[in-house]
Amino acid sequence: MSTIALKLRFVRSGSGRVGVAGSLLILALVLFGPFFAPHDPAAIAGIPLQRPNGAFVLGTDALGRDVLSRILWGGRSIVSLSLLATVLAYLVGTAIGLVAGYSRSMVDALLMRAMDVLLAVPPLLFLLVLATGAGRSKVVLVAGVATVHVPSIARIVRSATQEVSVRGYVEAAVARGERTAAVLRREILPNILGTVLADGGVRLTASIIILAAVNFLGLGLQPPAADWALMISENRDGITLQPWAVAAPALLIAFLTIAVNLTADAVARSLGTSTERKRVAR
Repeated sequence: MSTIALKLRFVRSGSGRVGVAGSLLILALVLFGPFFAPHDPAAIAGIPLQRPNGAFVLGTDALGRDVLSRILWGGRSIVSLSLLATVLAYLVGTAIGLVAGYSRSMVDALLMRAMDVLLAVPPLLFLLVLATGAGRSKVVLVAGVATVHVPSIARIVRSATQEVSVRGYVEAAVARGERTAAVLRREILPNILGTVLADGGVRLTASIIILAAVNFLGLGLQPPAADWALMISENRDGITLQPWAVAAPALLIAFLTIAVNLTADAVARSLGTSTERKRVAR
């Protein structure tokens, strides 16, 4: 089977097609939605907590802002920050896991003990302390969510590296006198990418959920930012009067996590790796 076929095999499954279609739909909403917003998402456009009507398709929120406009703008933050946090976590976690798994020395023990300490700290507690001490900027939020993921990623990459490092082609590279960095980059990393990729969707889903929880609790983005989780928090007191101000962003967050999860499971199965195995490794 060709490399392209291997890469696209997951799309052939029903869940893979549904997941990819859902993910692309959300991506299109995030990229192009703001161009179709009828109002400024931060501007008061009407009476607070109006139900859907001719002027406001999804009604208004607790301050009188157009819910549809805030929905069309609100996906950018959660999607972009989740992706950035996940990518940053993999850059750091993969480097740590490669070094720890290949060294098989005191370096391995020191790195993994440090990862165990981070793993023992509840994510929301860590983010609360970080936000209190360093502020509530997007940079702090991304760095905090990435840090939460680093220990789990490092453990998975370390396990995969230890498995691959004893194979013949790695031993042959060492025998040729290649440097450690070259062995890690050319021989080991390409052969553990399947494991990393299979875990990536699960990690991205976790980033979305953590960011949504942090913003909902008021530890992340602050008003008047348009964010789906922040919209739920801002309008929960008026849910009986205007349920769409809460239901619309909540449904979109749920749709996004389901789509990413389905895609991740399909990718894992196409690579012959179950996401359940990755959860156990965590």
